[in-house]
Amino acid sequence: MQAVPGATVDVTVDGRPVAGGAGVGEVLGPFELAPGSHEISFRGKGVKVESTLDVGAGDTSDVVLHLPADVGGDPVVHSYVAPAGPIGPGKARVLLAHTATVAPADVEVDGQTVFTNIANGEFADADVPEGSISVALLPSGAAGADPILGPLDVALEARTLSMIYAYGNPRDGSMNVIAHTVDLAADGSVRPSRIETGSAGLAGGRVTTFNGSTADGDRGPLPTVGALGAALLVALGVSGVGLRWRRSRLVPPTG
Repeated sequence: MQAVPGATVDVTVDGRPVAGGAGVGEVLGPFELAPGSHEISFRGKGVKVESTLDVGAGDTSDVVLHLPADVGGDPVVHSYVAPAGPIGPGKARVLLAHTATVAPADVEVDGQTVFTNIANGEFADADVPEGSISVALLPSGAAGADPILGPLDVALEARTLSMIYAYGNPRDGSMNVIAHTVDLAADGSVRPSRIETGSAGLAGGRVTTFNGSTADGDRGPLPTVGALGAALLVALGVSGVGLRWRRSRLVPPTG
């Protein structure tokens, strides 16, 4: 995904052109890649980024070209491996990534803070009940303040994975969000218990599964609003056969 506002870039993979003149918000691909290491290049006015993507057989990754948190910084690349495993009935999976030009932020879902202090390049993902949720991005630790982004209504369909990215800068009105969705296979269970936190922070308390069990086996309160969230951020997505996403990875430019 091309998530640099105002830029137009050409993209090559291992020296082979795969896209030309990609504007902000464009989702490119998917591109099938052999397992191993691949060189991805982004070129445009004011943009010259080389990155390396390591992919594994059977996995899918989003590669996001975006700006750092600091205003005026050079574009950077993060890759996110899609958590595309099977899911239980009545559940949807969401991955939220912070790729915007803002300081660490909190995520509110239906008015309740579910993730705190998510920094540029970080993400959170989890399985949540299907349905519509309202998501907002706020300055970290500033509950009740005006949102940096949102509230946005996000519809989550059962047995789908929604990859959601926020990009841009709220100071110049370029902040926005882009998302894409893929179908997931059923896991055959009645009550899914998967809940992951990515590289972001949970808002507090012990982590509970969606059947109400805590990590130590005790019964705990069910998480509110599918507990995680919908995130914000924008992306640039190169999808490849390889790689798994449990953590975002900063790919330092090599040139």
